[in-house]
Order: sequence, then C-alpha cells, then structure tokens
Amino acid sequence: MATQAGTFDLQTNEALWNDFAARRDGATRERLILQYAPLVKYVVGRIALNLPSVVDSDDVLSYGTIGLIDAVERFDPERGIKFETYAISRIRGAIIDALRSLDQIPRTTRQRAREIETAIAELESKLRRPPAEEEVARHLGMDLERYRDVIVRSGTTTVSLDALLLSDDEEGGPRAFEDRDSPDPQNTAVRREAERLLVEAVKRLPERERLVLSLYYYQELTMKEISRVMEISESRVCQLHAQAILRLRAGMRLGEAA
Repeated sequence: MATQAGTFDLQTNEALWNDFAARRDGATRERLILQYAPLVKYVVGRIALNLPSVVDSDDVLSYGTIGLIDAVERFDPERGIKFETYAISRIRGAIIDALRSLDQIPRTTRQRAREIETAIAELESKLRRPPAEEEVARHLGMDLERYRDVIVRSGTTTVSLDALLLSDDEEGGPRAFEDRDSPDPQNTAVRREAERLLVEAVKRLPERERLVLSLYYYQELTMKEISRVMEISESRVCQLHAQAILRLRAGMRLGEAA
C-alpha cells in the first residue's frame, strides 16, 4: 500500500494525530489532509475502469477529497486501525455515492444489466454451472458481439467489487450503507452476510473471469498489464471484468434466495 498510495512517516503522523485529537484545529486538519492526499489518486486509479466517460476526472478527485476530509474528521486513533485502511473505504464510498447521485447511467442500461443478471441466474440454476457467454447471449436473443458490447456498457453500473457489498434502494439499484463505520449490529450482520455471499459467488466464477479479478484487485495490475499476462486484448479484459461483476451480482442474488 505504501508504494502505490504514498509513503507515510508513521512517527510524524502519530504526532499530527495526537495534536489534532487534542486541539481539533484547522491548521493540523489541513496538514493531515495534505499528508494523505495521495490516497485519493490511489483510490481513483483503482476504480477508474468503469467510470462513465461523461464524468470529468477532476470531479472524481473532488468527490474522493470530500471522502478524505470526512475520514480525517471521523477517524479515531484509539480504535486501533490504520488511517489508510479507514480512509480508503471512505474515499471510495464518497466517489461511488457521488456517481450514483449524478444518475449519469441511462435507465435502459441499468435495465439491460438487470436482464443479464437475471439470465445468468436462471441459466446457472438450470444448468448447475456458470453459463457460457454464448449461452447467455442466446438466452437473451443476441449475437455474441452484441452481448459483449452490452456487457461492457452495463459494466458502468458497478464501479468495483466493493460496490457489490451494498444494500438495495427502493428502485432496485445499489446504494452505499449510510454510515460505513456504524456500530449498528444489524448493519454489521448484513455486511457480513453480503461478504459471505460474495466469496461463494467468486468461487463459482469461470476460471478466466476469476483470474481477471485476482490480477486486477489483488495483484493490482492494470488492464493493459492483464492483457499481456493473459495474451488477450485489453478490450477483452474489460469484457471479462464486466461480465464477472454481473455474474457475481447474479450469484449473490441466488445465494440470498437459497
């Protein structure tokens, strides 16, 4: 983390946090925000894969900065967790919430994504295995090229794996938990169950899609680097990533219904 997100002087930061906790003054708050500003670029770089093209990158950085400021204000060093870990969650959540509130994604695209999820869930339940792309496309009455195009467009409805650990709003779209550090036992239980369902859904993914997720989220390779590793085009990597996310959403719904 220190390599990508910036190198932090732990001793200096501890003094800053102690000073801020004691005085809550604006100058120390500003120093902490500047100290951890690289975290915002780090998070934006990790979730930029499926950002809608109409969203300006400077705006996304602004959303992330708001999350960082919120993290500085709320962080309690006595809780025994690293600030970087806490802040990354806040920054990512602020960006996701802002993008969802913009409602830049057409309703038809969201509807298509839900149709694909439903088709995948139906076929997996029937076949007792993950359906192939060709099978899902045929089920939806599309040719493979059209299906892959829709998959990539639908991928903008999910920014990252973390977005799968969200509750559903009244219209059926995902939204973030209102308070990510809430001690509410019910929220904690809901998230733990979502995490369990996500782990199970990942296990059921086809090998190539599971590999893409592993290389992107855990090895932290770029799409271009993954394309070289897997010896496929970068656009194909994007398709596999988007399809994996939709499969996971479908798989989690199957798990909830079981």
